[in-house]
Amino acid sequence: CPTSLAAPLTFTMLQRTRVSNGSSVFSGNASLDGQLSHLLEGFNVTQVLPLEPPDAWARRQQDVTNYLLYFSQLVKLFSKERPINYTQILGCHLGCRLFPNGTAHSFYEMTLNRTAFLSFHVLNATWERRWPGRDAVAAFAERELMKYPSTTRDLQHFLNTTCIGILRAQSAWTGKQSSRSHAPLVLGLILGSFALLGMAVGIFLCTGGSC
Repeated sequence: CPTSLAAPLTFTMLQRTRVSNGSSVFSGNASLDGQLSHLLEGFNVTQVLPLEPPDAWARRQQDVTNYLLYFSQLVKLFSKERPINYTQILGCHLGCRLFPNGTAHSFYEMTLNRTAFLSFHVLNATWERRWPGRDAVAAFAERELMKYPSTTRDLQHFLNTTCIGILRAQSAWTGKQSSRSHAPLVLGLILGSFALLGMAVGIFLCTGGSC
């Protein structure tokens, strides 16, 4: 279908981690203006659009694989200490939108077992609980995420500046096409999301015992 002139230029990433019996299963994708750019299946992340040269992408691909292996090992370790006899599904939805009038909007939302869990307020770099009621798990995760620059100020800068800046460079509304690679944006989103998921391992610890 033709793109509406009023529709925003959008970059989004969806990522899901399923933890069951100490094992982690990863899946997700990234898209630029509705076109699939990256795909995550298990421990493999694939560059669908040729946004990076093969040698550079091979290094990035290995970085992602190494992180996922590390995350998986941590979950196995925590599962032995505090077994959880049910499945946990942690999801991330993040990205930014650039509108034809020049305004922009960034977002980061997390779900736990398909229920709204946390969201990141970009303007003041704070995490907000979305989990219904006063749940200790959500409170624990919120406190942990607020402790580190990588999950507050750095994430704010990435979503509010880097993400939108690259969309502006690629926007057809400017009348220009930039040759700048999407790679810093795409990889920043992927690795940033995984870093937050790593922090959220505490969710499983908290769920399996006392926070």
